[in-house]
This record gives sequence, structure tokens and C-alpha cells, in this order.
Amino acid sequence: MKLSQIALTLGLVFSGGLAQAEPLELNLFGASPGGLWSLLGAGLDRAVKKSDPSSVVTYQSTGGGISNIGLLSKQIADIAIVHNAEIKIAAAGDEPFKSPVTNMRGIAYIYNWAPMHFFISKSIADEHNISSLDDLAKAKVALRIGVNRAGNITNNVALFMLAQVGITEEIMKAKGGGIIKASTSDQASHLQDGRIDVVTNGVFVLHSSFRAIDEKSDVILLTVPENVIAATNEKFGTQTFIIPGGSYSKQPNDIKTSALGALLVTREGMKEEVIYDLTKALIENIDEVRAVHKSMSALDLELLSSQRILPFHPGAERAFREAGLIK
Repeated sequence: MKLSQIALTLGLVFSGGLAQAEPLELNLFGASPGGLWSLLGAGLDRAVKKSDPSSVVTYQSTGGGISNIGLLSKQIADIAIVHNAEIKIAAAGDEPFKSPVTNMRGIAYIYNWAPMHFFISKSIADEHNISSLDDLAKAKVALRIGVNRAGNITNNVALFMLAQVGITEEIMKAKGGGIIKASTSDQASHLQDGRIDVVTNGVFVLHSSFRAIDEKSDVILLTVPENVIAATNEKFGTQTFIIPGGSYSKQPNDIKTSALGALLVTREGMKEEVIYDLTKALIENIDEVRAVHKSMSALDLELLSSQRILPFHPGAERAFREAGLIK
């Protein structure tokens, strides 16, 4: 009797051990060190550790989302952060990709509030009656428009949005102006010293770079036509976003535009249990990610489970279904 009871007890312990999930050991491919994506990596690491102290997510610095997609397609990366727009151009096989990338699978949306901004020098706007992107195209003035450098997804999005109203590099050069490729900080300094007239970028409202532009240069924020927003969202998987009136010193009214977002993605073939455990930890410990920066305070479970740009990885889908977040 005693022997059978001991055997039963040992059997339960043994079977219980088999049922326990293995600790997660994942490398998360992000972007530059010290930026928001590295903070998100730290938050994700804390989230998995809260579920299992032996688990670890290690942040790896890369060239950003486009580089991460290449690493996923070559099965070098297991999980990565990628912009929604980068996913769309990769799936379509658009530049810089030579063919469609088909092995990406979605885990979760992380944020969707990085709206495209178009600032213009107020003196030029007043003189030429420019208040919208449409007006930029119609203005009979040699405008110099700043866009981010090639390789940054906001470059692709800005050029597309400008093209929707008839603005291309060739047209601007013919008018005596041009499209100037420069980083966000360089655009700000170029605007200050009069080397460009328009700044474009897609980051959070009141990002430090935008605050610097608003404080150090006399600018207004241009409105974006509805048809441009619709075309941009269709092309890049971006979403309509309202920049609240009063966000900037000379922006009294709400301005509607398209917003970039970022997703946590993996590749086809990753073990279902691994991605299930990762997603479950993220659902249960979402506060760990929210806490990394004040800009992440709007992250909630509804957004987390809302991505439809990619097919869900089976592990992520199972975790969201069990939590009642998707049907």
C-alpha cells in the first residue's frame, strides 16, 4: 500500500514536471541601442521573467525593421520589432526587397501612434497661402522639402504621400527646389538655418525632435487630404490618426494624418509553445511593457491583439483566443 502511494506521488510529480513550460531564451532584434525599441525589449524581458524568472529576452541592436525582416526571412532572427509599413512593402516585394517575403507571422501590435507630420516655415506658408499638402503642389515657389534618409521607412511613406498630391523630386527640381534627404535632427537644423522649408517625419506627437522644431523655428503643421490618408493606409498598413489641436504652438485645430505602428513578429516555423508562452506572458504582464516609457501608456490588450497585417503565428493566436481577445 505504502509503495503504491509512493509510486503514485512520484508519478504525479514526474508528470507535473513534464507539463511545465521550458524557460524562454529569445533574442529580440530591434534597432539602435538606447532608443524606444531597446526599452520595449527591456519591458518584454521583464514580462517573461514575471511569468518565469528563468526566462530571458535579450535585445539585439540592428539597422531597424527592414534589416530585421531580412534576418527573419533568412531564419537568423526568431522574434523582431518591425513597422507596419515595412511589413507591407516586404510582403509586396517592393524596394529594397527583391521579392515578396512570405515567412513572417504576427505576434502582437506594440503601438500605432507615430503619425506623419509635415511642418512648413510659417513665413512661406503665409506668403503663398499654403495650409495643406495639396497647397504644396500648387504653390508657385521653389520649395525644399526634407524627408528622412533612404532606409528609414518614413522616407518611403513621406515620398508616397507627397507623390499623391503631385510632388516628386523631378517636379520640385524643375521649380528650383528639391527633396532633401536628411535625418530628423539634420532636418531641424536645416530648417533653422534656411536650407529647407518643409520637415517631414513619422514619430510620436510631441517627440523631442518635433518639440525642438516647434520651439526653435516658426512653423505650422500642414493638413493632409483624406484621399492621401486612405491611399497611404492601403499601401502601407498605416492607420488614420488625429494629432490633437494645440499639440504644437501654431496648431489650433485637430489634424488628421496616417500613423506608423510597430509590431512584434516572428517567422513561420517557430515552435508553437515558445510563441504561445511569450504571448501569454505579454498578455498577463502588459504593464511591464507599458512602464518602459510614458509614450507607451496607451498600450492595452485590445491593441495588442489587433494586428491583421500578417497571419498570426499559431502560438500567438492560441494565447489570444484563450484570453478571449480574438474570436
